[in-house]
Amino acid sequence: MRKYEIMYIVRDGLDEETRKAEVAKVHAVLTSNGATITNVNEWGSRDLAYEIKEQRKGYYVVVKATASAEAVKEFDRLAKINNALLRHLIIVDPEQ
Repeated sequence: MRKYEIMYIVRDGLDEETRKAEVAKVHAVLTSNGATITNVNEWGSRDLAYEIKEQRKGYYVVVKATASAEAVKEFDRLAKINNALLRHLIIVDPEQ
């Protein structure tokens, strides 16, 4: 198990309830595969540097987790096909 920092951007314009459900669904992908989420930092709605999928704003979330490589691969696979997510980035936690 390694420590990871995962940042993802949820489509802006979703109502709060739908956004919270999407965030919970994304976190459930990690936890159902044996990962432990240690910290969640929701940055909120921000302007994007460039337009992504016809969106100019996005809701940023940063998650720190301890996970296996399989859990991270599954998260990556599902994040790529989730229409509510604009982008995601997974890095090994630099504070390790």
